[in-house]
Amino acid sequence: MSEQKAAEPKRWELGPESEYRFEVDPGVSLAIKLVQGHAEIFGFELAEGKVYLFGFECKAALYTWKGCVIEISEPSTEYISDETPMRTYANLHIALEQMRVRALRQIRGSPVPSHDTSKSDPPRVLVLGPEHSGKTTVCKILTNYAVRSGQGWSPFLVNVDPSEGGWAAPGAISVAPVYGPIPTASPANPLGTAATTAPVSLSSNALLPLAYWYGHSETKKNPLLMDRMIRNLGENVNDRFELDPEGRASGLIVDTPSSFATGPAANNHRHKLIKACIDAFKISMIVVVGHEKLNVEVQRTYGSLLSVVKIPKSGGVVEVDYSYRERVRNYEMHTYMYGQVIHPPAGITNATLGGENLTDLVLSPSSTVINFGDLHIYRVGSDAMAPSDALPVGAARTVSEMQPVLVDPASPGSGLLNAVLALLAPPNHDENERYDEEVLDLTVVGFLVITNIDIPKRKMTVLAPNRGSFIGRTAVIGSYEWQDQ
Repeated sequence: MSEQKAAEPKRWELGPESEYRFEVDPGVSLAIKLVQGHAEIFGFELAEGKVYLFGFECKAALYTWKGCVIEISEPSTEYISDETPMRTYANLHIALEQMRVRALRQIRGSPVPSHDTSKSDPPRVLVLGPEHSGKTTVCKILTNYAVRSGQGWSPFLVNVDPSEGGWAAPGAISVAPVYGPIPTASPANPLGTAATTAPVSLSSNALLPLAYWYGHSETKKNPLLMDRMIRNLGENVNDRFELDPEGRASGLIVDTPSSFATGPAANNHRHKLIKACIDAFKISMIVVVGHEKLNVEVQRTYGSLLSVVKIPKSGGVVEVDYSYRERVRNYEMHTYMYGQVIHPPAGITNATLGGENLTDLVLSPSSTVINFGDLHIYRVGSDAMAPSDALPVGAARTVSEMQPVLVDPASPGSGLLNAVLALLAPPNHDENERYDEEVLDLTVVGFLVITNIDIPKRKMTVLAPNRGSFIGRTAVIGSYEWQDQ
């Protein structure tokens, strides 16, 4: 049956300003070829005649401004819509582009036209929205339009949604300067492939993200830690901008978790985290995606300080359930360890994964047996940390929310078996004094999984993408577990 489909691909003809929306079922792949015209997927432009593969339950949309003809093999859920918010998104991109041009003009000391009285700050955009509003899609479209504009922009894309992971593993928040369009092939690489795990032959290894490890999917698990990670990320971005004034003109776009947008009024940790983002990244514009109440709330709080823009959410946004999110996190971790392989449908050859050759995306992780004392493993705060307001009246914590606690692999409740750990960069040797919470301020250099613990021999087996020594290194455990597929 699949061979018959492959032999006779389905052809769609799209009119101007319409989009082909599709969802890929588990365990299957979809191939799309642009036969004629121009088309893009979340701002990533497709090349005519090239076959693009999608898998791992990818849900996306192919949009055309002027009309196109595409060929599809092995479709799952699919339909065409001409009701899209793309014109609004494009107008927002144009506004950001004007801000970049004005900022660069000021940095270079170029004369300003007499009629132009606008501010010359680069765009620093915080994107807020509830669950299933398409925030990450908006961020990708705005980033891809910026790098496609031909002006040499390299905007910083910031991901502070720990449940998504960005270029790192789920549980991390990260940032990277983006020099080329970000493809969409699967939810396992939502923001493209990073050089930290990808083979060196990839053209996309210009993406060198900087990440911090929060370790949980929910921001309410430890909001104090989340606040600190956001501010650490902001300090790094601002240091980079100091060194590269022209790069600063490209600005930055911050993708946020849905917990920033919705929640009980009494629960003010989300307001504190929004404020942390605004301060850390020196935000000049908040974009609210499809949520009237949130827009009113943000306008009231920040409208006098910075621009607040409301944009509609796309009708193509798919509501996903908890089990889908769990599967995607599993895909992300396996992709980090083993690379990403999407098997093309029957009869399809010369397919590409977001423009990369399929063979380039295979990794071979190594299992290493190490002594308990080789790797210093910390847990930040208590394991089953209840929120501060849930503690009994008058009760105090024995371990603070920000305190790194050394984990003994030999203790029965260590929770290390099958745990995902973040391997941290070595401490800065320029600093003479060590401090208790230094672990919180170290960036992530990789991730590993403990697959076996041998207590009598005091040894454990570690799975990591790259072979290397762990002696004297520091790692932090979160609440993510490795699951074999």
